[in-house]
This record gives sequence, structure tokens and C-alpha cells, in this order.
Amino acid sequence: MRILGLAALAVLLLAPAPARAATTSLAGKVVFLDAGHNGGNAQHPEVINKIVDAGNGVRKACDTTGTETNDRRLTEAAFNLSMAIRVQKKLQQRGATVVMTRTTNDGVGPCITDRAAIGNQANADAVVSLHADGGRPGGRGFHVIYPGKIKGSDPARLAASRRLAVLMRSSLWARGERSATYIGDHGLDERTDLGGLNLSTRPAIFIEMGNMRNAGDARRMKNGAHREKVAGAITLGLVRFLRS
Repeated sequence: MRILGLAALAVLLLAPAPARAATTSLAGKVVFLDAGHNGGNAQHPEVINKIVDAGNGVRKACDTTGTETNDRRLTEAAFNLSMAIRVQKKLQQRGATVVMTRTTNDGVGPCITDRAAIGNQANADAVVSLHADGGRPGGRGFHVIYPGKIKGSDPARLAASRRLAVLMRSSLWARGERSATYIGDHGLDERTDLGGLNLSTRPAIFIEMGNMRNAGDARRMKNGAHREKVAGAITLGLVRFLRS
């Protein structure tokens, strides 16, 4: 069993980036991409069910298995990683340093506490946790989650996180993506119960890139061209945030 923790992931911080393309508009910027969940989680409930402190008085499981499409042909963990790798490549082509939670889909974890710590230790300029939702089948569309005010919150970080969320929503809209019909407020959702946001000291958001339980969203998520389009929108949102 390969459990991913801070020690195992430290090498990702030191991994050299590939050769940069001519465009280096993000040179000097650090982005932390957190591909939610992991492919080996379901086989190790004794690890992922461990209760940890998610901040704001919330106690949660270390991690979860994530959701999947109704036909079980695509898991959220696999989709999240595919999207993280696509965004990683696009950011590196612009000269950014990209820190990844994971680069494979056969590990376990890491816990939500470790995920937040990696972004903090990397002193990331932006933290993006990539997910797909498991909402009711009749609901479709994306939503972007940003941190709400909790005890000890840094107002500047909260403001930066919300600005990142708004810019990300605008970029997704610009690429033709539709905001969720079943949750949030026009594609935005403020929350205080997510460890990845509560424990982060950096500007941080979650993106639920669609509803895997919705037939239309699921069909699009399986399509490579759609994935590229969404990855491009996420990259654009980060570029706008990091250069503003």
C-alpha cells in the first residue's frame, strides 16, 4: 500500500519543471494543484476513515473515495487527476512552478490536513483543489467554492480567495461552461466546513467541475476535447488572478 503523506510528497516540490515555452508570463509564480481523492482510497478505509481536525471546530474523515459516473466507467479520482495534469502542463508552459498533491491514481490519501500543509509549505500564490460533484441527477454544471470567515481568518487571504473564485467562474463562463443549477449562487459557494480551505494560509478555492451523477455532465467529462477546454479555462482563471 502506498500512502501519500508530506514526506512522500516533498519530492514533488523539488521536481524540475519541463523546458519552458516562449511565454513565461507566470515565471516566479507557484501554483498548488490538488487532485481530489485517490484511486486506492476505497481499498483502505482504515486510512481514509481516520478522523482529523478540518478547522473551525469541524472533525472529518482523512479523505474519501469521491464519486463516480452512474455507469461506473469514470471515477472522480481518475477525472480529477486527468484535469490536474492538463492544467499543470499549461501552467508550466507559461513558466509557473506547479506543485501537485499526486501524479498517479493508485495511492491512498493524503489526508486533507496534509493537502493543506503542502500548499502552505510551498508558499503557493494560488491553491486550486480539483473535484467533480456527486449531486442529484437532475442538477448540472460547475461551481467554485471559496472559504468563508472563521475564527482566526486572515481577511486579506479571504478576499484574495474570493477574487480567485470570481475570476475562475468568469473564465469557465467564457469557455461556455454553465454554473450549477442545484447548488451555490450563480456558480459560487462560500463554505466553512472544508479542511482544504480552513487550514490553508494561501488564496485557495475548490472547483467542482460538474456533476458526475448528471448524464450530460458525465458524458462531457469523458470527452477529451471537453477536458482540454475546461483545463484551458482553469489555466486562464489562474493567469488572470496571478497577473492582477
